[in-house]
Amino acid sequence: MANNQYKTGEKAPESGTYKVDKLVNGNNANQDNTTIEVNEGDQFPPSPSENEAAYWVKA
Repeated sequence: MANNQYKTGEKAPESGTYKVDKLVNGNNANQDNTTIEVNEGDQFPPSPSENEAAYWVKA
């Protein structure tokens, strides 16, 4: 089963630890291993390393 992706600005469906999967602009963000704690209903932030819109997945 594929991981669900959540875009910067979307609200988290559940609390947990998330990491950047890739950047929305298509650039690879694999070097960004930063994880964040997100509470249910919080918006996903931009990528911490690139400050760009990103797709997040549950870590």
